[in-house]
Amino acid sequence: MKLLLHVSTAFVAGTQEGLLLERAFHNGETLREGYYLDIEEELQLVRNVKTELMEALSDSSEKLEKSKMKELGLKRACHFGWPNVYTFTKAMGEILLGQYKGELPIVIIRPTMVTSTFQDPFPGWIEGTRTIDALIVAYDEQALPCFLGDRNDIIDLIPADMVINAALVAMAVHWNGKLQVIYHVSSPCQNPLSVNDFVDSCFDYFSISPRILNGRVLQTRRPYLFKRYAFFRVCLMIIFSLPLMILEGFNLLLCGCFSRYCNDLNRRYNFFTLLVKLYAPYPFSKGRFDDSNLTWLRMETKICNVDGGNLNFDPKQISWHSYLISVHVPAVLKYAHMKKGTTLRRTSYSYSQ
Repeated sequence: MKLLLHVSTAFVAGTQEGLLLERAFHNGETLREGYYLDIEEELQLVRNVKTELMEALSDSSEKLEKSKMKELGLKRACHFGWPNVYTFTKAMGEILLGQYKGELPIVIIRPTMVTSTFQDPFPGWIEGTRTIDALIVAYDEQALPCFLGDRNDIIDLIPADMVINAALVAMAVHWNGKLQVIYHVSSPCQNPLSVNDFVDSCFDYFSISPRILNGRVLQTRRPYLFKRYAFFRVCLMIIFSLPLMILEGFNLLLCGCFSRYCNDLNRRYNFFTLLVKLYAPYPFSKGRFDDSNLTWLRMETKICNVDGGNLNFDPKQISWHSYLISVHVPAVLKYAHMKKGTTLRRTSYSYSQ
């Protein structure tokens, strides 16, 4: 083996602020000062808890066991300073690679929020919806009345083909080296996208191609963005909690006549709070990922005669407004509707690179 390429995530940095460098984790390093991460101890803890659960629960409690293990994972992640299990385990993977790599050269690719393809194999290729895509789908369904964030914040998106191209070029450059190299594949240092521009682009798309129900065009509303969590909680109370309390009161008095409405509102509230819990740390992160190594790699493609023209990973070439309204947003909605088995409206807006 000449080289090992590992795809991680830039969000192994957690919720740190400021400029985040392309550096490796040290053995035992965590995001909380004074804490030491022993991966073997963590694995043993998982085995012990799972054994205890299997002894205490019946065979029919597999769902409960899964839920308990998720709770344990989140608890341990937060204990060491990571916001969720995904970033926690990605960081552990990087630490293990550093421990056992020996003389093998390691290239670690840390993309930020990966979106649909910019060019290859064609604009808008996507497989699955995650992070920012979930917010787009919720926006389309008008299930996103408000969210946490500042319109002046920067959203760190990068198309999938640029991540792949960067990985291919990195392999070509480092295949005969002896170092561990880390690349942040991100966009803000080269071509920043503000929250305001992102929201405006989504709104423009939904205005051009609105939802239609029973022949009636549904109005698209802009979500409110709150900088402060306290104001956000007040908004949730007004939109969800108070109406739900009133409905449940009437439902109790009228022997369950409003059960369907209560269940629907409760489902929407649970979905929305889950959305905030899972994705708020990513779109509105205050950290900025340094891409000095990636800038060097783009220059190195010319020296090493790597075809950088065909393997494009320069975010400066992206017009975010055109890309979002003509490529990414329709691609996300098409995939989401395909998974649900529903029909997606079509937009006549043309994409130009």
